Amino acid sequence: MDRPLTAAELFDAVGRGYEEAFGRPPIVDTGLRLLLDRLPDSARVLDIGSGTGKPVAADLTAAGHRVMGVDVSAEMVAIAREQVPDADFVHADIREWDSADGSWDAVCAFFPFLMMSRADAVKVLGDISRWLKPDGVAALVTVPMDVEDLEVPFLGNTVHVTSFAAPDLLRHVERAGLDVVETHRAVFSPDREGQPDEEHLLVLATPTRPTTPQP
Repeated sequence: MDRPLTAAELFDAVGRGYEEAFGRPPIVDTGLRLLLDRLPDSARVLDIGSGTGKPVAADLTAAGHRVMGVDVSAEMVAIAREQVPDADFVHADIREWDSADGSWDAVCAFFPFLMMSRADAVKVLGDISRWLKPDGVAALVTVPMDVEDLEVPFLGNTVHVTSFAAPDLLRHVERAGLDVVETHRAVFSPDREGQPDEEHLLVLATPTRPTTPQP
């Protein structure tokens, strides 16, 4: 195949190789720790781009939370169901999937935006805001950079990557109806020869509270 792969094609092809190369990036561990500190008992958590189910769905279910993962790759969903049988996994494109308003205590979105258009990423941010309970929390992780449809090699394949520079991403998060609580950055070195170091950005955000009218 001489064209860049779609997200579904890429992760169907990569399968377990993604977990082998990327394992547990420090920024993901940070996001999980911050979520676990905030979640009520037996929280409902939506994991967007759930991949192999590890470490996110695995750690959250081990802590007693009810996790649903949504992934565009049928192969990843099959692996996740095998590896994390206590979570639920759905094979769907999050850009077309929907949920009831205010139905989730938390939403994780660790790296799913990189293969979406900017318009789709903004739309999904709005969906996340709508899906969260008023006291819910979103944990978002991406590679911050000002690029659009950049062709890059990835684990032996060619893909198109789109992202926002950090200030632009934070602005879109807030416009979606989420207040940024805190951010963290880290540099990660994948365990795969030829795969470059990546800067990772974690954004923790909560639904914007309505302003109380002053008498």
